[in-house]
Amino acid sequence: MVRYKAKGKYHKLVSLLDNKQTLLIVMQDNPDPDAMACAVGLRKLANNVSGTRCTIAHGGMIGRGENRALAIYLNVKLFRCEDIDFEKFDLIAMVDAQPGAGNSSLPEEIVPDIVIDHHPIRNATRSARFFDVRSKYGATATIILEYLKHAEVKIDIKLATALLYGIRSDTQDLGRDATKADIKAIEYLYPFANKRMLSEILRGSVPKEYFGMLSDALRNAVVYKSAVITHLGNISNPDMIGEMADLLLREDETFWTMCTGIFQGKMLVSIRTLDDKISAEVVMKSIVKGYGTGGGHPAYAGGQISLGGKTKLSRKKLEEMIQERFLRTVGIRNRSGKKLI
Repeated sequence: MVRYKAKGKYHKLVSLLDNKQTLLIVMQDNPDPDAMACAVGLRKLANNVSGTRCTIAHGGMIGRGENRALAIYLNVKLFRCEDIDFEKFDLIAMVDAQPGAGNSSLPEEIVPDIVIDHHPIRNATRSARFFDVRSKYGATATIILEYLKHAEVKIDIKLATALLYGIRSDTQDLGRDATKADIKAIEYLYPFANKRMLSEILRGSVPKEYFGMLSDALRNAVVYKSAVITHLGNISNPDMIGEMADLLLREDETFWTMCTGIFQGKMLVSIRTLDDKISAEVVMKSIVKGYGTGGGHPAYAGGQISLGGKTKLSRKKLEEMIQERFLRTVGIRNRSGKKLI
């Protein structure tokens, strides 16, 4: 019998859920497939082991075409954090996110009861009554799957498809920050998943505005030796930040990318790398230090800085400072860039 890492904490989690009528599951703002799969997976677990009713909430929006396609396929009702009365719930959980990271709309004064995540652990997380944080895992969905298997919960086709896509998405089909646990999870889930839907999710439709932002990202992209940087300015879809950072990394001489954009009063930053000498998470924390929050993994990271009424000129200076810090941290001294196209 396979010994899952979740086994040791399973009974503690079930004990916490016991006799609890309601559970609020909070995802990060602008949730990705891993977050959505985890939320639905934790809901399934809570429903089965304790009969607890669950509500799933997030801030921001679901903008990336693939993410929207998965949300539609799951057909799950998602609530806005701004519409939630947090005091009405017996328990509050965070999945694929942690308190204090700055990328969730859970009010800062609320300490979640449950935290399950695969990002490096934050001090605030240790205050939770239950937490399972495994920074070596490629996806939080892998952790959730271990709990479901230990509880012997039957995983339906939709949940299997979501968990599988969540793991594949976060690890880029096991090519980024994946572990043996992620590989085993994919091997387990694949026979139960809807392969046709996986294909359709990957081809998720996008609005016309997407192509305008894509055009802006390419026109604004500047090459600095092995790094490409682009600034999108004000955007209507925050998922474009990470999507453009992913896209630009495909340029054959590029090892680092950074993309920024402004959404709902925050400057959002995404970086990606193929360089194994320095972690993207380390770089992100360095460039937002003293201004905002950030985190991530060796190959990818994200951050956010509140603009709090900054003028157009001060925003431009902040953008330049972030760019300067990024180039300095990744070791690029020549700051005379050239247009990508």
